[in-house]
Amino acid sequence: MNTNKPAIPNTTVTRNVNDLDQKTENIYESLVIISKRANQISNNMKEELHGKLAEFASSNDNLEEIFENREQIEISKHYERMPKPSLIAIDEFLNDKVYYRNPAKDPQ
Repeated sequence: MNTNKPAIPNTTVTRNVNDLDQKTENIYESLVIISKRANQISNNMKEELHGKLAEFASSNDNLEEIFENREQIEISKHYERMPKPSLIAIDEFLNDKVYYRNPAKDPQ
């Protein structure tokens, strides 16, 4: 997953509601599309993070044997600095990088 996108801000940005409304002509439909995409991104990021952290897991965990692993801390910090899934989803939606369709409106 390419999450190193400098164009996506890490902070809150004021959005024009009309920009979200233009694509689907319905603000609620746009928000549903964005929220579903944000859930997909979140799940992908979670699986990726757990996969990377699983390499550091040991089979016999004792409180005495737990130690700080620098690589594990750096991986965690990297994921904390990344933009939130909702910000990525909004950016993808506004830049036409998300495929969506409404079967009720678009019969095949």
